[in-house]
This record gives sequence, structure tokens and C-alpha cells, in this order.
Amino acid sequence: MAADIANLKDWRFEVDFEGVAWATFDVQGQSQNTLGRGPLEELGAIVQAVEEGARDKRIRGVIFLSGKEKSFIAGADIREFDSLKTEAQVTEGIHAVTAMFDRIERLPIPAVAAIHGFCLGGGLEFALACHYRIADREDGTRLGLPEIKLGIIPGFNGTARWLRQSGPMLAMPNMLAGRMLRSPQARAAGIVDQLVRSHHELRWAARKAVFQKRKSQRVATYLAPFVMFEATRRYLANRMRKETAAKVREEHYPAPFRLIDLFEKHGGSYESLKREETKTFAPLMVSEQSRNLRRVFRLSEMLKAEAPKHGFKPLRAHVIGAGTMGADIAMVCVAQGMEVTLQDMSAEAVGKALERAKGFFKKRLKKDAEAKKAMARLIADPAGAQAHRADVVIEAIFENLEAKQKLFAEVEPKLKAGAVLATNTSSLPIEQIAAVLKDPGRLIGLHFFNPVAGMPLVEIVRGPQSREEEIRKGAAVVTRIGKFPLIVKSVPGFLVNRVLAPYMFEAMKRAAEGTQKEKIDAAALKFGMPMGPVELVDVVGLDVALSVAKVLGLPAPEDSPLMRLVGQKKLGKKSGEGFYKWVGGKAQKMEVFWDAKELDALGRDLVKPLIDECEKVLAEGVAASADHVDAGVIFGTGFAPFRGGPLHYRASLQEAEQPQPAHAAE
Repeated sequence: MAADIANLKDWRFEVDFEGVAWATFDVQGQSQNTLGRGPLEELGAIVQAVEEGARDKRIRGVIFLSGKEKSFIAGADIREFDSLKTEAQVTEGIHAVTAMFDRIERLPIPAVAAIHGFCLGGGLEFALACHYRIADREDGTRLGLPEIKLGIIPGFNGTARWLRQSGPMLAMPNMLAGRMLRSPQARAAGIVDQLVRSHHELRWAARKAVFQKRKSQRVATYLAPFVMFEATRRYLANRMRKETAAKVREEHYPAPFRLIDLFEKHGGSYESLKREETKTFAPLMVSEQSRNLRRVFRLSEMLKAEAPKHGFKPLRAHVIGAGTMGADIAMVCVAQGMEVTLQDMSAEAVGKALERAKGFFKKRLKKDAEAKKAMARLIADPAGAQAHRADVVIEAIFENLEAKQKLFAEVEPKLKAGAVLATNTSSLPIEQIAAVLKDPGRLIGLHFFNPVAGMPLVEIVRGPQSREEEIRKGAAVVTRIGKFPLIVKSVPGFLVNRVLAPYMFEAMKRAAEGTQKEKIDAAALKFGMPMGPVELVDVVGLDVALSVAKVLGLPAPEDSPLMRLVGQKKLGKKSGEGFYKWVGGKAQKMEVFWDAKELDALGRDLVKPLIDECEKVLAEGVAASADHVDAGVIFGTGFAPFRGGPLHYRASLQEAEQPQPAHAAE
């Protein structure tokens, strides 16, 4: 049913005295704009009004902008995706949207997208249908087609339009990686035509673009004429397949491979690309991989929602402990814009941490100016003189109860009102550490994982004494530094280490019984784990694995390979040898190939103890729900995202085994 232009809910539409139409997108009840059925119907009414105004010369141009603080259009509304059960339903829905975008592209007057905030997925596909795109340089503005991360490809003809606009060398790598580009990068990639300093300048720049009838200029590349030839596309596609296969398996993540196929077969014709994009998109949308990856996205949004939207806004952190973990926590906080003071009994350790930070910021922030600004925000404070200024104090010293208690007793009187007090302990009960505090309810756990920069999850540990307000402020700290907060109960191993340990020990048990370690790791990789469990033990450190075993009460017999290797000081990657020998940071493995069915069976057997433990922690209330357990294991261990989480995976297997009801005869 067509929307009424006079009674719009999610858009505002007006034509000013100079004949410029302003269409402002502002979805009711949402912090970000998404293209759901309602907003798309209203957009259709706007497009019709602009077409009519262009015909009778009342409208000289149309400008699309956002009424949101941080979002132009964040994409299609993925909550509506699950209602599409068949390829035919998907195709019908897609055709309605692509037809409307084609109408925008065919408008006889300028259509300008004025972009501030997230312009992603369907949002960028909409912008690409406009004639001219202006974006501000503000840090929160991001553009991209990240559909690959949801197990699909762009579906609103974004593939065709970006390839036509920029050519394969700029478009394909960004789509295959699902990159979200800053606006200067987006301009370099050909999808933004003009940059302005801030969102305050967008309206004026867009009005000027309408009056000057500006049109986007396609990026001229030397390959453009050659892409018309199938042989050129085949060569490029084969190179892309090889690079993609080095990162993901096609059986687990088919979407990037289907995108490459689409480019190879139809990249020489714009109209053919548009038509075949839909045929490629529809089966991916209804696939199990995509359903599960969309579930993972929703789980990430669920974790981010643990932080209060208003109130506590941490700006300064004080980290105590300049070892590897403490220094890494400090660097990640600084990289996200916080000011951090770093304390340690050893001034030399602080100095080494600051020296290491230079390389980290240079690599992470790319530009020398940004790296220098970051170094200015990381401040040596060996004696802890600046702790009183911090919004959050994080202790990351060695695992010793008495040492931690002594430290917190000294720090507590220095804290300002409202500051978060946290420990990064991985094994000690929060309530025992808090016992020496005058206000024990203030202490929470912020359990980071190694490597801090690479792991997206932080466990927020709630001791029986921890106040809910402090837990929620802890979640705000975690989201402030771009990570996912998972609230867990103070139990041995918390959640992630507790479920990961049985998985690693099952692998070591099988290795001790004679199964080749390379076969064990190959089976885990085939299942979809990011790393084999034997290699993981080496990376974690055999001494650390042994310590976890003691905390969790797992058996580690004296004659086990783990005990023998630890006794020989072969501690894994850090010592150069553990279960594997390590050369140049890589485990040295024999090249062996095994039967695929054998690997499938072994992979399922290997993850069984992990899933069993997930059911136990759920029953014990270690995390709030099955979804929280799944989220913690996916983001904390890398458990095969395309399977939707360990508990979801087991439930889906059980559902598949249920006898299907017999259908009555026609």
C-alpha cells in the first residue's frame, strides 16, 4: 500500500522557496535509520512526489539527509529478513526496492545524498543510486557494503553500481572484506564525490550541488576497458578466489565466492550484473549460514545494549601493571580516544610499555599525526599519582590474592566519586579481592583476553558483593573502547575459560591416545574453529593451560604430554616449542590429508565437551541466557560464527533429528 506524502512518519519532506526538495530520514523509535518496509513505502511516496515536481518544474533537485545524530542509513532492517522464507519471497521484495532505486537514478533533476554517520549496506546502495554524494569528515561517518559479514552479498544493486562507479580493483576488495570506510577512504574508493569538514556544512554543500547540477564522476582506471573481456575478469577472479580461500573456507562462508563468481561471469555488463545480483542474493539470504550470521549480529547488538545509553561516559583510565596484559589494555583504551595513565612498581616496565606503544599506534592509527596524539594520551605514572583523576581504574598485575588485596586497599582512598574499580583477574574470586575494601560493592572484574587488541569480548565479572550500578558502568567502559561486554557470575574460569578448557583437554587427551595432533587441529578447522585446539594450547601457553586446569579441577596426570612438556620447559609458542615447534611465529606442521568424513566426525567429537560445559554454565546462571552464553563463546573463543553459537548449534541438530509430521495426501 502506497504511503501518503502528507502523513509521513519516518521521513520529513518539504520543498523550499527555491524549489529544492529536502527529504529527511528519521525513523521513529530508533537510534539509527534502517530501511524497513514502512520507511521504504514512504520513500516511494517521496520519489513519486519528486517525479511529479520535476515534470511541472516545481522541484529543481532533491537532497536526502538524516535526522539522526550518528546515522545516515545503517542498512536494511535485518529484523525483517527472517520473515522471508523462500527465494521467491526474497526476489519479490528485492525487485520492489531496486525498481525504486532505478527511479531515483533516472530522475531528470539532481538527486544528492548528504551523508553523516553510518551509510552502510542498503544505505550505501541507496546513496549510489543518487547522482551525487557528499560526506562529512567526522570520525563517526562510515561507508561500506558489509553484507558479506551477514553471509550475503549486496542485494539492492550495490554490487553493480560500485563496480560501474569505481572498477573492480577498488570495489571488489572492499565488498569482499565488508569494510566500513572513513569518508576520505570512501572518496578514494570512488563512492563519495565531495567531502566537507563537518555535518554543519552538508546542507549548504548539497544545495550548491543541486544548483550546479553536479553529477558523480566515475573513477577512471586503466583496467576499465579490459574488464569488458571475460579473460581479464577470469584472471582477476581467480586471484580474488585464492586470496579469499586463504582466509575462509567456501563450505563455511560461500557469500564471498558467489560475489567473485558474479563479477567473473557478468562484470562486463551493468544490466546483466543488476539482474544476476538478485539471482545470486536470494539463495544466500535463505541459507543456514546467513541465518546464523544474522543471529551473531543480533547477539553483538544484545551485548552492546548491556551498557546504559545515558549517564556514565569514561574519558580517563588508570591502568596498574605495565606487563603485557596491562600495557595492551592501556594501548587499546588510548587508541579509542581515552587518556590513560600507566602505573607499575618498575619504572623500567612502564618505559618498555610506552616504547612498545609507539609501534602499536603507528600500525593501528596509520597516520603519524594520529599516532603522536595517541602517545600524548598515554602517560607514564609509575607511582600512581594520577589515579585520583581516572574514571576507571583497572588492575592488571600478577595473579596473587594478597598482592591484589594490598594494592586495592592502597588505591581505594585515592579514587574520585563514581570511578569504576576493576580487576583483570582470570582466576581469583572477585569477592575475595574485595574483602579488604571499605566499599567492597564497588569492585568488579573486567576480564580481557589475549591479545587484547584482537579479541572483541570482555567479561564483566559480578561478584556476590558487586553493585549492579558498577556492573553497568563497567559495560559502559567496555563499549567505550569498542568491545562487547558479557556480564558473568564470579565462578572459577568465569564463562570463556571454563568452556574452552574441556575442549583443549579433550584434544590433548586424544593426542595422548595416539591421534595425530595435525589431524585434531585439521578437524577443528573443518568444523569452523579459528584455530585447532592443540595449536591453541601452544599459543595460550602450556603453563597457563596447566594453571587453568588446577583452577577448574581438570585432570592433568603426571605422565600426560602436558605435564612432560611443562617439566621440560617447553611452554608453547613463547618458548619456541610445545606440542609443535614454532619458527617465525608459526607452528611447524606436517602436510597430511585426511578423509573429509573422518574430519567431520572428529570435529563434532572435539566440540562436544565445550557444548556440554555451555549447558552446565547456563544451568548454573553464569550468564543471563542461552543467547548470552552463545555470544560469549563466539566472541570469546571464535566458535564457528556460521553455526550461530554452541547452544544454538546443538539445538538445531536436535531439531533436525525430530521426525517430521506426515503430510496429508493431496
